[in-house]
Amino acid sequence: MKKRGPIIGIFGLILVIISLLIIVSVFPTSSITGRDDFYIPSMFEGMFNQISDDIQILPGESGYFSYSTKSSNVPLLWGVQIIDYQDGDKLSISISNVYGDDYGVFSQDGPIIFEMLDITKSDTLNFEIQNHGSRIINTLVMLSEDPDNSDALSNTNSPFMNKILPLAISGILLIIGIVTLLIGVILSLVDWKNIQNNKRNF
Repeated sequence: MKKRGPIIGIFGLILVIISLLIIVSVFPTSSITGRDDFYIPSMFEGMFNQISDDIQILPGESGYFSYSTKSSNVPLLWGVQIIDYQDGDKLSISISNVYGDDYGVFSQDGPIIFEMLDITKSDTLNFEIQNHGSRIINTLVMLSEDPDNSDALSNTNSPFMNKILPLAISGILLIIGIVTLLIGVILSLVDWKNIQNNKRNF
């Protein structure tokens, strides 16, 4: 009996197991419920110029945050995280400057949103975060000027490199492992069917 199917399947299963072990090593099961495990400022430590305090927003009300840029002609990465996210939470984020110029309105119905703005000159940005959900939520705002040159990407010991990069590798291994495992199962079934057909012919 041909063994190519089982061998390929076992190889795929090994890749899946390795990917799961990487996830467990990054997020130990004993501390998976801790706030810092999925607290974006901790995972991207060193990447943000400023992080707001927790902003508590009542249903139908708005929270506010202002940020004065320090550079010009650089991209500005901003993000909002709903710290205690639950299904049904929904925000809208309006961004303007002190002169009344509108940078846009952004909708958020997930735990995190990130967007990029082009800042041509030093400016003060005002964030109005409105809670369209039915419960009190806690949010925070994160801002990074010129994120491509942040310490989080250049420092090999940063939390970003220690968590996000291994998770990306784990995701790739998981996809390859599942595909390989399926190929192995299919080949095993094909080989088994061919053997049964050959037996009938004798």
